[in-house]
Amino acid sequence: LQFGIVLDAGSSHTAMFIYKWPADKENDTGVVSEHSMCDVEGPGISSYSSNPSAAGTSLEPCLNQALGDVPKEKQAGTPLYLGATAGMRLLNITNLQASDAVLRAVAATLKSYPFDFRGAKILSGEEEGVFGWVTANYLLENFIKRGWLGEWIQPQKKTLGAMDFGGASTQITFETKDTIEDPRNEVMLKLYGQVYKVYTHSFLCYGRDQVLRRLLSKLLQ
Repeated sequence: LQFGIVLDAGSSHTAMFIYKWPADKENDTGVVSEHSMCDVEGPGISSYSSNPSAAGTSLEPCLNQALGDVPKEKQAGTPLYLGATAGMRLLNITNLQASDAVLRAVAATLKSYPFDFRGAKILSGEEEGVFGWVTANYLLENFIKRGWLGEWIQPQKKTLGAMDFGGASTQITFETKDTIEDPRNEVMLKLYGQVYKVYTHSFLCYGRDQVLRRLLSKLLQ
């Protein structure tokens, strides 16, 4: 088995997911399952703009859990990623220095653990939308599923569109055969030997928390 660790740094909180997959791939794509997860206590990392070092410290309990969840002999070869979403995209627009400081603090903490650190970055809205679409359709077995004899088969099912209503943004993503006017909204994916043309668009500031802030602002005017 191989392992991978992903920290999903959302606008309101961060969660750590540990995945595992067999070394053999199915049509050049791994068949992944969740091994364990951990919710980071406290708010999202963008909330630490005035105290960036605390953003890194907040991740330590979950990373310590990962030390126990991933076999010691596998840790050096286990990739470790952090992807930040709309909360950090907003901070990056309003306070670039604070955004960079938070990412540096987070990266320093991640590098201090014996995993294969692959980066801490702010995902674009389009990346976030596509990752959510892949996740939803993978879990619905629209890409691949187990057959009666335990073999992996492609079910030839249509994929479903996905709308991700987050804290600071909303993403809409779906497969299409139509021409996509803006190339920034078009993503080509190859999964389990099949090619998918996907439209994705992110609406920054149209997440739950941002909508509530705008509503509160209107009520106070």
